[in-house]
Amino acid sequence: MWGLVPLFWPLLKPAGATEILAHRMTWSLVVVALALLVLKRWAWLRELLRDPRKLGLVALAAVVISVNWGVYIWSVNTGRVIEASLGYFINPLVTIAIGVLLLKERLRPAQWAAVGVGLSAVLVLAIGHGQPPWISLVLAFSFATYGLAKKKANIDGLESLAAETAILFPPALGYLVWLTVQGDAAFGTEGVGHMALLAASGLVTAVPLVCFGAAAIRVPLSTLGLLQYLGPILQFLLGVLYFREDMPAERWAGFGLVWLALMVLTWDALRTARRTSKAAEALRAAAATSAPTPATATTPATASALVEVEPVTQARSETPAQAEPTT
Repeated sequence: MWGLVPLFWPLLKPAGATEILAHRMTWSLVVVALALLVLKRWAWLRELLRDPRKLGLVALAAVVISVNWGVYIWSVNTGRVIEASLGYFINPLVTIAIGVLLLKERLRPAQWAAVGVGLSAVLVLAIGHGQPPWISLVLAFSFATYGLAKKKANIDGLESLAAETAILFPPALGYLVWLTVQGDAAFGTEGVGHMALLAASGLVTAVPLVCFGAAAIRVPLSTLGLLQYLGPILQFLLGVLYFREDMPAERWAGFGLVWLALMVLTWDALRTARRTSKAAEALRAAAATSAPTPATATTPATASALVEVEPVTQARSETPAQAEPTT
């Protein structure tokens, strides 16, 4: 869904990026509130209001996702779809950096290599373009921070989005009222179809974000990072094939380095998954062979065998735990 969303925002012109962002905030709350009314899920709200830490994390998530939304809408509607897609290619590398710097996680050599290649890609793009790819960097850092805040808050997807949009709703609605009073609002001046499209921004926003929020507290960040490759791939293809944006040599070089970094991360993740699977099989086999049966009793020989097996299986089982949140 995120990969195809660049096709939607140009339909909302002549509304500007800020007005579209305000409508996105406002209608998202309407959509989510209706869903909560149907499901009758309100118990979480009292718990959230009683927990200042969670409330602060939700507020942080609301701020960074509003930055992400605004920059993304502006970049798509000004012909920078490819640069926006680069931001989401870089995002897994930024997630790794956050894991190292903030969560004190340890990286494997392949992950360090991927980070280094990713940094070199940013340098190539900055030198070729004459300035850093700030749109890509803002999108990558804001969305990585959003994912971290969601994971720390540990609130389910629908409830989390409801809380975030409730925080964003007052300033968004106030801005729309001010635009209307000034006579600068596009809403209501471009026909019923345009009004319906602006209102549909709530659905376009809520559905994929609910899915993401639900996933953020259920799956490792490594899995989340791998799945996030799909969105920018589709966005990049739209930018090149549909919007016909320019791809000079330095941009191809930068993207090539980013893709190389992501290939290294993917290879490392698959290799770690295979090792994890083998370690799990070894644990099951050890448990099956060492479990006492009614017909046999544990002897000193079997006890010593268990002592010899345990350090090996324990060391193997630590590998996925170290790798889990890094991508």
